[in-house]
Amino acid sequence: MPKSKRDKKISLTKTTKLGSKLKQSVMENLREAVNKYEHIFVFHTDNMRNGKLKDVRNEWKDSRFFFGKNKVMSYALGKSAQDEIQTNLHKLALQIEGQCGLLFTNRPVDDVIEWFDNYSEPEFPRAGIRAAYTVTLDEGPLPDTFIHSMEPSLRQLGLPTTLQRGVIQVLKSHTICKEGSVITPEQSRLLKLFGHKMAEFKIVLRYVWSKDGQFWPLVEG
Repeated sequence: MPKSKRDKKISLTKTTKLGSKLKQSVMENLREAVNKYEHIFVFHTDNMRNGKLKDVRNEWKDSRFFFGKNKVMSYALGKSAQDEIQTNLHKLALQIEGQCGLLFTNRPVDDVIEWFDNYSEPEFPRAGIRAAYTVTLDEGPLPDTFIHSMEPSLRQLGLPTTLQRGVIQVLKSHTICKEGSVITPEQSRLLKLFGHKMAEFKIVLRYVWSKDGQFWPLVEG
């Protein structure tokens, strides 16, 4: 009778840096999750925010999310047919690359896909992404929420401002960002101050593996 793959022990001697107790613990937890859950998804996040991710975890308390070093997660699952701990699991392990995570769940695959397709949360843009639309400030006073002590900081961020009788004034019309342009750190700060959530926190499911051995991509590219 052939030995079950779930009983397979993966040696850490293949790499010299995977021998710590912490990494060993992570790998053991991953293997336990493989036995406990029916499906594993590889996902990437757009505009990662820890607070938003915590909210998602709360919505999925019956499932489990894993983040960690890709090499550790890949070796835990098995990167080849000889090392994998379940049938065809190496195909998923080979897709663990870049900024990604793993979702272990017993929910039906179609339900998981539908939930994440419909889930997104608006967020303030960080530097390096492209502006979704143009933002321009008109000449004149800023709202009372901008207290007088903020004026020097606004000037440092590139706004043409001055202080008149305790009120911050924009001296001339100023474009904070143009649609399609790459946002700078200063622009990112200004967009947050003026309440422009033009980014989106979203979890994108890319691959799924099921305990029956099926594996398939969920997005192109």
